[in-house]
Amino acid sequence: MKKIITMVLTLIVSQFCLTQDEREVGFNMIADRMRFPEGPAWDGKGNLYVSSCYGGYILKISSNGSLKLIDSAASQNMKQTNGLTVYKDENVYACDYGLGAILKISPDGKSEIFINGYEGKKFNRPNDLAFDEQGNLYFTDPKSHGKDELDGRIFKVDIKSKVITLLADRLAFPNGIAFSPNGKKLFVCESAKNRILTFRVNDNGTLSDKTIFAELPGGDPDGLAFDAEGNLYVAHFGGNAIYVLSPNGEIKEKIITPGKNPSNLEFGGEDMKTLFITEDETNSVYSLQVEIPGLKLFSSPSNK
Repeated sequence: MKKIITMVLTLIVSQFCLTQDEREVGFNMIADRMRFPEGPAWDGKGNLYVSSCYGGYILKISSNGSLKLIDSAASQNMKQTNGLTVYKDENVYACDYGLGAILKISPDGKSEIFINGYEGKKFNRPNDLAFDEQGNLYFTDPKSHGKDELDGRIFKVDIKSKVITLLADRLAFPNGIAFSPNGKKLFVCESAKNRILTFRVNDNGTLSDKTIFAELPGGDPDGLAFDAEGNLYVAHFGGNAIYVLSPNGEIKEKIITPGKNPSNLEFGGEDMKTLFITEDETNSVYSLQVEIPGLKLFSSPSNK
């Protein structure tokens, strides 16, 4: 398995013709040969979890350089994971689109099916997920990819009772998902329409007031992450970039990535000034140092 991952210290600098709103930055490659990496999740204690969608494993990368594989071959309760997030109890919750289920994975790598469907049918292709401040788990469940294929959904599940609520449907491939810093809005990428939506989060956890926050043509908006000042970072799959959007949806910056298919991103590090990025043309995971720290997630173990 050591051949799968190579830790390197070299600085990877993109070489592109840039406009005024674009900039080159230095990316450090921290893992490669991952076969469509996705869903980076920081546990607040020095570890980054990353899915290998086509490799059938989750990689745990520690800040001290150690690596650990959580391999689907060792568990029948994992097939093809995508989005990941770490809860306060240090369990990892994973979207498994191969099983059509949400998994719960303990820190020692043992996995179990947490929920596996709605109204007697398995989920379509669970993609990405996020916890609200009360501990409810929200996740996207796309199916077909096309602007006229409105078969994507958003669900909420109470992690204690496992009661599942369908919050929204008729979406064109809902993808990345993130809560606003105050938790009052939910941001969701509607990838097949090249846009990011916002929903009002009501007191009972339901969603309303769907609006278009931003449109990013030329690629699919994918993973999302907020910084501490409320700026939204967007992995633009097929667009060769990370976009930084202001709180009102204006493009502040376009960061050129080492490959054309950045899929997801997560803030981490001791000072939350490290941005981790999964990129699927190079099949690698990168880190990037930023000036504004990332927003700590409601579910982060560091928020106990």
